[in-house]
Amino acid sequence: MSEISTKPYLLRAIYEWCTDNGFTPYLSVKVSGAVQVPMEFVRKGEIVLNIAFSATSGLKMDNDAISFKARFGGVSRDIYIPVRNVQAIFSSENGQGMVFDTVEDELMSEPPPSEPSRPSIGLASVNAREEKPLIEVEKAEEIKESKETQKKSEKPSLKVIK
Repeated sequence: MSEISTKPYLLRAIYEWCTDNGFTPYLSVKVSGAVQVPMEFVRKGEIVLNIAFSATSGLKMDNDAISFKARFGGVSRDIYIPVRNVQAIFSSENGQGMVFDTVEDELMSEPPPSEPSRPSIGLASVNAREEKPLIEVEKAEEIKESKETQKKSEKPSLKVIK
């Protein structure tokens, strides 16, 4: 028996954490041929979707795919996202969540039935009482200033920090 990926379980856990805390869960999705989303909202091969209970109908998160109905410009659309295409799940209010590695070759072809896809998952531990700051004070002030100047109407986005 082949091992099931941990990715769908982690997606469901972060979704539940968001809803339990009153946050709005969002998915960042790498769009490929297997993804069914409104293509007019895709930017640079990616789309960010609100998957909150109030924004979706019939949300189903199983081990292979996430599917639901959502309204775009007042028109109800069926959404289908293979789990392997999910890049991240996060809260729009505070940006907390989880980012997953996606491999371009995996997204373009179906995984062989004998070998399930195994996404790389990047996790990092953060110690709140760490002596060395992760970001220099000057950089933190720049980030704070840039956040204050952002318009509230902008869509949330992820920034990968290495």
